[in-house]
Amino acid sequence: MMSAVSPDPVSPDAPFDRRSIPAGAVVGRWRAPDGWDHRSFAWDPAGAPRGSLLFQGGRGDIFEKYLEAFDHWRARGWTIRSFDWRGQGGSGRLGRDAGVGHAEDFAGWIDDLAAYASEWMAATPAPHVIVGHSMGGHLVLRALMEKRVKPDAAVLSAPMLGLRSAPFTPGIAGVIARGMTWVGRPDRAAWKSPNERPGPPFTPRAQLLTHSADRYADEQWWKVERPEITLGAPSWQWLALAFASCAALERRGAVEGIDTPLLILNPLEDKLVDPAATRRIAARLPDARIRNWGPESAHEILREADPVRSDALAEIDRFLDERAPAR
Repeated sequence: MMSAVSPDPVSPDAPFDRRSIPAGAVVGRWRAPDGWDHRSFAWDPAGAPRGSLLFQGGRGDIFEKYLEAFDHWRARGWTIRSFDWRGQGGSGRLGRDAGVGHAEDFAGWIDDLAAYASEWMAATPAPHVIVGHSMGGHLVLRALMEKRVKPDAAVLSAPMLGLRSAPFTPGIAGVIARGMTWVGRPDRAAWKSPNERPGPPFTPRAQLLTHSADRYADEQWWKVERPEITLGAPSWQWLALAFASCAALERRGAVEGIDTPLLILNPLEDKLVDPAATRRIAARLPDARIRNWGPESAHEILREADPVRSDALAEIDRFLDERAPAR
């Protein structure tokens, strides 16, 4: 079950420490219906809550990376919840190599999200909103499409609705990835570098994620402090599943039935996910607002340099005040 939280007031003048778990927050465990043990995070506001926010990160993410964003939302009255996806962070591993991000099927993650969301919505005050980043945004959209979750609103940050696959088309890249699962162990790493994507050309990982050197260094600090939460390259199986799941979202009729209000944050120069795919899918959603950024933003909008990060948080605040107002 989800952990209860006793909030601690924090001075508004104190600088936020991105390298420690905030006072009053609880890092606990949540057990899925099939018994899988997940690491979870819970943090309640000091005063009366204005609603409840569930944040889910991307492939290989850890919730420590988003403590600063959690602090922003908590200050606005949101109860904050998050959990590490099974197979990454502090939620165990799905393959034989603990450093490889493996998955047998994306359906297990959607099952986890649906089960957690059901408990979360029953235990926390409305309105309920879900924020998903990258792979997390993909899984939130899949769960909405499959009618597995029903929040009052959702935000997708640089969602993985298409993968960068140059020099190949996504279709050919998906075939290659699927073929690689047949000629060797499907849970082996798809590439050897610690980067988020293979080279050449080899772009330093930091440049793929954020223009903020300090926030990037925070992630590295957490991974040194807690090496057990670190994850490297995806497996060939994960890659094949990702291409197939993105292709499924592109099919006519797949997303047109989603009626949840959506805000989509889309960095047009993203080198990891395909912003053109995001724009195509957003245009087919019945109730979606998309906000684009140019070269000033890399993949991790919520961990970008202050001008972009502040702009993104303000955009989210306006959207939630409009579409998920306090009750």
